[in-house]
Amino acid sequence: MIILKSIELLEQTLQSAAIADKQIGFVPTMGALHAGHLSLINACKNQTSYCIASIFINPAQFNNPLDFANYPNTLEYDIDVLEEAGCDLLFLPSLSEIYPADDEVMAYDIGEMEHVLEGKFRPGHFQGVCRVVDKLLQIVRPQKLFLGIKDYQQCMVIKRMIEIRQHPVEVITAPTMRETSGVAMSSRNMRLSLEEKQTAAVIFTVLQKVKAALKTGNLNFLQERAVSELEAAGFVVDYVCIVTTGSLTEINYWNGQAPLTALAAATINNIRLIDNVNLFP
Repeated sequence: MIILKSIELLEQTLQSAAIADKQIGFVPTMGALHAGHLSLINACKNQTSYCIASIFINPAQFNNPLDFANYPNTLEYDIDVLEEAGCDLLFLPSLSEIYPADDEVMAYDIGEMEHVLEGKFRPGHFQGVCRVVDKLLQIVRPQKLFLGIKDYQQCMVIKRMIEIRQHPVEVITAPTMRETSGVAMSSRNMRLSLEEKQTAAVIFTVLQKVKAALKTGNLNFLQERAVSELEAAGFVVDYVCIVTTGSLTEINYWNGQAPLTALAAATINNIRLIDNVNLFP
């Protein structure tokens, strides 16, 4: 696996005769890799001829400085697992490489999705996501971009940014990978104690109960009950919301036909976890 830290060297490498004609797939990460990331690497290798991953802990998307300071850094391990997984190239830029002193901060018009759910509770977060992914796509210029659907709203935001910036890239979303308890795999899980991991599994359990109880009519009671159950388990709950799949439009009354997804965000011991479950079909 090639490891490059500068944009200049990366661009030179991608223009080389050995790579120039290959279809490039790209998996952007913030490190602290787990099996969910590796499923994206595998999908990338299966669907393209050259797999590039990046590791960059992006300060622009952290609205909470403590969250940024506590974000896990496991670089040596990450390099080993990427190499073992068959990643072809790892882009490992510094902060100044991505955000030079003269960098112009662009505002992205991503509409209402910036202000609801994750956007409501993490102001500025999605502008930071757009900023870094926009830059990485300009640098790597992949044909396919691989994202995990666990970050449901983020996937939608990135797709919107791609439309705005007219990046010629296809977005491929992969299913959420889960631990045996049902907890959605996340780099933040590394900060959970064993007891907290058991509690974290309640999020998936509650969302599954929403799915099992789904029926035509008013959905408010399902969301309210889910919030109550999460609070009873010890969570501080930001939201449990049922939306039309593929959108962020909250659904309070269901006609029995529209595709639905349930989203949740809750915090335990200052560690914020998100998850989503497809409800119908």
